[in-house]
Amino acid sequence: MSVGKAGSEVVVPEGWPRASTPRRVAILGWARLANQAMEGSGYNLSASELASGLAMSGHDVSYLQAGMHYDVRLGMRVVRRERWRSIDCYSLHNSPNPSPGYCNFKNPRGESACAEESKQVVKWLEVVRAQVVHIHSLEGFSFDVIGAIRDSGRPVVVTLHNYWMVCSQVDLLHNETTVCHDYEGGTRCVDCIPTPRPKSVRIKRRIEQTVELVVGHGPAQSMKRTGMGVAKRLKNGSSSSAAYEEDLVKADAESGRGYEGAEESVSSSERAGGVDFGLRVRDAERTPTPAISAHDENERFLRADHHLTVLNEYGERRKAGIDALNRASAVIPPSSFLLEVHRVMGLERAHSRRVLLGQPHLDQMNRVARRSAFYDTRPWDPETSEGPLRLAFMGTARANKGMEVLAGAIERLDRDVRRRCHFHIRCGGVDWAYRKRLSVFPEVSMLGGYLPFQLVSAMGEYHVGLLPHIWFENSPIVLLEHLHAGKFTVSSRLGGPVDWIVEPNGEGSEANGGLGNGLMFPSGDPGAMAAAIARIVRGEVKLPTPREVHAVSALQSYPGHVETVASVYEQTLKCEAVGDGPEVVVRGVGVEAGVL
Repeated sequence: MSVGKAGSEVVVPEGWPRASTPRRVAILGWARLANQAMEGSGYNLSASELASGLAMSGHDVSYLQAGMHYDVRLGMRVVRRERWRSIDCYSLHNSPNPSPGYCNFKNPRGESACAEESKQVVKWLEVVRAQVVHIHSLEGFSFDVIGAIRDSGRPVVVTLHNYWMVCSQVDLLHNETTVCHDYEGGTRCVDCIPTPRPKSVRIKRRIEQTVELVVGHGPAQSMKRTGMGVAKRLKNGSSSSAAYEEDLVKADAESGRGYEGAEESVSSSERAGGVDFGLRVRDAERTPTPAISAHDENERFLRADHHLTVLNEYGERRKAGIDALNRASAVIPPSSFLLEVHRVMGLERAHSRRVLLGQPHLDQMNRVARRSAFYDTRPWDPETSEGPLRLAFMGTARANKGMEVLAGAIERLDRDVRRRCHFHIRCGGVDWAYRKRLSVFPEVSMLGGYLPFQLVSAMGEYHVGLLPHIWFENSPIVLLEHLHAGKFTVSSRLGGPVDWIVEPNGEGSEANGGLGNGLMFPSGDPGAMAAAIARIVRGEVKLPTPREVHAVSALQSYPGHVETVASVYEQTLKCEAVGDGPEVVVRGVGVEAGVL
């Protein structure tokens, strides 16, 4: 086992809870822990901050990632990569299962079982002397590693952040546009999404990472960018620097009018009041239109009874995923819906329960909201407010985040409603097509990507949060950000958000004078989203104060989350049940706690 250089030590803040019995905790995932949300998005942010919190509490934490690193040596090996916030971070090189899961979609059998890889993981656990193992993602590993770890005498805790254990596509979306109602025993999975061959991914990474080892990171990245540029030019027949000029296909139709009499020259067209820069959205840039889900899509999915039908290797993979989870000591997803989906697919209730997420930046936002001079002030009122209703989308251009739905909703707003709004869109990733498409609306600001530390200042930029996702969201960090900031949120009614959104005069709003913390609309329906926004603009829905949003929101603090997870570790080490319901049983680990 190779050893890397030493790194940073965690700084323990005053008042942080210390563990009475420190444990040796091993965490598994696919992304680099130090990259946090920049690699792996919310899953890795959650895993990294939990690991850091455990280290601050006095636990000895080690981390292993797999599927990302390849070299010229034969066989698998574990390499110590770095020390980050007092966490020793390792990487399993040359995994037969490349990560993330998209790269291994065509390898369902390899994801179901790989005895040699699981053996490598157990060997590493012996080296770091782990007492308890916490899995945040098995992308890059195989399902049977859970059983192998249990057989070694260690309890295994699994936090589910998505549906990868039962869905190779990760999001339970077919073609990344439609909720997958029936995977048809696995036959519908075969051509669900276009993906690379896993062997090709491994070979490419082996070559690229070997070159980087020889010439250094900077030169290797320069060579890679040059090669990608040449390939793109050969494919498109033009350089990327000419893209903007090619997109400008016409002049502003009102250029000859100046500005005198602008108030009287407004037409009745959909885009009246805007500015047409003449930017063209190319056909190749257009994103597929997502399907509209039923308002009760969650309930319909949970009523289905075909989830364990097995007709091919993808069906076998889904069953293997559930069988693996049933060997774990505890399964602790952060949303009730994610939990129930796995239960209807066969997850045993006795060792599964919901554990709410907590994050340091969420606590920071919550504290700022509580200390604000406007904590008890309604953020916007159609009769008295002198400025527009400010609405914010925080996310990426990935299809599942729903930017297509939001763009369609903005286009469908009545002009009188839209001009009373301003949209702050912080969209990471490839958003050029959306920038062009929405450039005609002066009520839209496209602000690019962001990092969590920027959200505290962004709280003052908007009144209402937007969450137009098209997949069965789990415990969306973005929603938690809005609610911790005391923001009313307009959300798709799909997946986990139903755990948190309390609609006006709905269940849970009674003690709050009928005020809720959000509105929900059928996922994928831009017209319904536009209608929800219009209700706020027209005063049909009264926006609550930040204090009133907090009053009806189920939120967890960062130290509270860390302590809850640590308590789950203790339960598994003591062979205690962690589940709910009358069928709770004790799931032993085969050894006495503390002797590993």
